[in-house]
Amino acid sequence: MALLEVSDLRVRFDTDDGLVKAVDGLSFSVDRNRTLGIVGESGSGKSVTSLAIMGLHRNTGSTTVSGEIRLDGEDLVEASPERVRRLRGEKMAMIFQDPLTALNPYHTVGAQIIEAYRVHNDVSKREARKRAIDMLGRVGIPQPSSRVDDYPHQFSGGMRQRAMIAMALSCDPGLLIADEPTTALDVTVQAQILDLIVDLQAEFGSAVIIITHDLGVVAEVADEVLVMYAGREVETGAAREVFGAPRHPYTWGLLGSMPRLDVARTERLVPIPGTPPSLINVPPGCPFHPRCAYPAQAAAPCDSEVPALLETGPGHLAACHLPAAKKQSIWAELSARTAPSRARHAKTGPAAPGSVSEVNPW
Repeated sequence: MALLEVSDLRVRFDTDDGLVKAVDGLSFSVDRNRTLGIVGESGSGKSVTSLAIMGLHRNTGSTTVSGEIRLDGEDLVEASPERVRRLRGEKMAMIFQDPLTALNPYHTVGAQIIEAYRVHNDVSKREARKRAIDMLGRVGIPQPSSRVDDYPHQFSGGMRQRAMIAMALSCDPGLLIADEPTTALDVTVQAQILDLIVDLQAEFGSAVIIITHDLGVVAEVADEVLVMYAGREVETGAAREVFGAPRHPYTWGLLGSMPRLDVARTERLVPIPGTPPSLINVPPGCPFHPRCAYPAQAAAPCDSEVPALLETGPGHLAACHLPAAKKQSIWAELSARTAPSRARHAKTGPAAPGSVSEVNPW
């Protein structure tokens, strides 16, 4: 059984402008020792999904959460707020997008890790402090015995992110959610943070969800990929399949708009035309159809009929009305555009297994 199972998740916000369908029928699962990458443009519902899993959206007059979120077999949607609070930190933890705002500026980094650890463990403050120093050392903070008494503003951006990871892992949670863990960090620090998450996952055996709009991050660390658009799942599968043989026009657009350093481009990057739809007035039928270049080639009316999420290969699903043969021919044509460039760069040697260079023909 998967550690986390999400089924038909719906998160809606009742606002003055109308009902916002932030997440609309999302389903996925994550196993232990596996990493799921959730990608999509801003406003696609990625972060709302993560907050729903953590129990940070509660059913109120303006917010509705429905469906099933099962963590190790326990339904979190129907669980009491007290029970979810207990599980948060003990069995699941989250690395937030901006550690400077997630960490309390009035308390030292060590005090915050100590508090998080003592909430879930009946230990003395001395033991909790020892645990905090140990965790800071394990995530690569230099001189952890002295830095444990520093405040968040005394840490660099990369060190604050490491401190957040130390806090999240202090209670050995089974599920770790990282929401844009490398945002605003330079490339070198990004690589260090990703390597750290991978190493700690191997050590703790956690299931990891990486939420990002950076396809390079996903290609580097994810085993499976979930592509979201307008609060819905449009494509999912093994990372090698989704990057190597994508089957949805939105995924093609994401890959086509990503810069590459290992190929010589003769043309400018091609952005996806238009803008993401309003989640109050989601287009009928396929929500991507107003921005898609292929409705005329579809096997069903894209502007009125919602495409089902169907299997296009073993474990690879996509929600698109285009016939399978048409998808293959379109992708073959798109990927062939960089074939001459890839041939010129072939003498540099093969790409590392699972890297963006290997799995993404753009």
